[in-house]
Amino acid sequence: MIYFDNSATTFPSNRVRSVINEYLADEVSGNPGSLHTLGVNADRLYNECAADIAGLLGASADEIIFTSCATESANTAIRGYLSRNKRAGSRVISTATEHKATLECLDLLKEQGYEIVYLPVNKEGKPDLNMLEEELGKGDVALLCFTYVNNETGSVLPINEITGIRNKISRGTAIYLDAVQALGKIRIDLKKMGVDMCSFSGHKIHSVKGTGILYLRSGVRIDPLIYGGGQQKNMRSGTQSLLLAKAFEEALKEASEKMEDSYKTVSEINAYLRSELAKRGAVILSAEDSVPYVLNVSFRSFESETMLHCLEMYDIYVSTVSACSSKAKKVSYVLLACGVDRKIAANAVRLSFSRYNTMDEAREFIKAVDEIYDRYLVLH
Repeated sequence: MIYFDNSATTFPSNRVRSVINEYLADEVSGNPGSLHTLGVNADRLYNECAADIAGLLGASADEIIFTSCATESANTAIRGYLSRNKRAGSRVISTATEHKATLECLDLLKEQGYEIVYLPVNKEGKPDLNMLEEELGKGDVALLCFTYVNNETGSVLPINEITGIRNKISRGTAIYLDAVQALGKIRIDLKKMGVDMCSFSGHKIHSVKGTGILYLRSGVRIDPLIYGGGQQKNMRSGTQSLLLAKAFEEALKEASEKMEDSYKTVSEINAYLRSELAKRGAVILSAEDSVPYVLNVSFRSFESETMLHCLEMYDIYVSTVSACSSKAKKVSYVLLACGVDRKIAANAVRLSFSRYNTMDEAREFIKAVDEIYDRYLVLH
């Protein structure tokens, strides 16, 4: 099997599997809220886990909230901030290329009376920073919502420029950042980045599904999304899972240890595929400065879903649009927002890599594409 769909999900690493087995033991399975020895021990390990994760992200332990996924983190951050800070402003600035977890929240806010301003993006997926300055200058902006690395194209947000503009024009405006596709691929130092809230997902970095993180900068106040027993400083009620927290921690440690080597390997894979596919008439849609872990490409004469299923016959797995939108069978709204022609976007396939992919797999992929063209493409 060749798995080039790592932006949708990754498979748990052996180290993560080992940690899960270890933390299924009775001795570490107590409820962290219990007062007996098992509970106290679980609580201590849980807090240590939060501290370790915080250290890897340039944050403090009390700024880390464990969630079930990045979608929950996004909802908690965006909705929770505006619910708690009603006087912060009535306008929100974002782009039309955000993940559905953000866009659906923004739709809800619009129904509640907020003005949502969508900055246009260029063909590389970068937002119009001149318009950002202009809109911030109008005032009454409560929140900026952006994605660090786009999940469909790999486009990298100029976050330092954005925080600089915010600090210059409207320091009181908060910034929420979706960093799901950046985690484990590029170094993240939350304090230096200057964002107020940030979401992460474990299953994108070879942990398991059901694990997420919300970074909430110290001093930022939001209303919780989930109410109950008041766990995690009243920010996310529900019995804490030490097992899932440890799985996230181990995956992040492993990714951090291997980040530079992985980036180099994946860059070589990306460059090879870009070159070979372009030779075959494919249109490369990911910008040159995108992270190498994502390569969006449009295949001549093959609709995206057709190519996906042709590749599947060779035990090769890719995706068309974001996994959160794929079953709708629509053309990528991200590509359309970047100005890609609809016919080209309709033929787009996303290849996404992890540190476990190899050059041999890339060569096999090209061989399969050649065979698919030879077998199915009728030239006129």
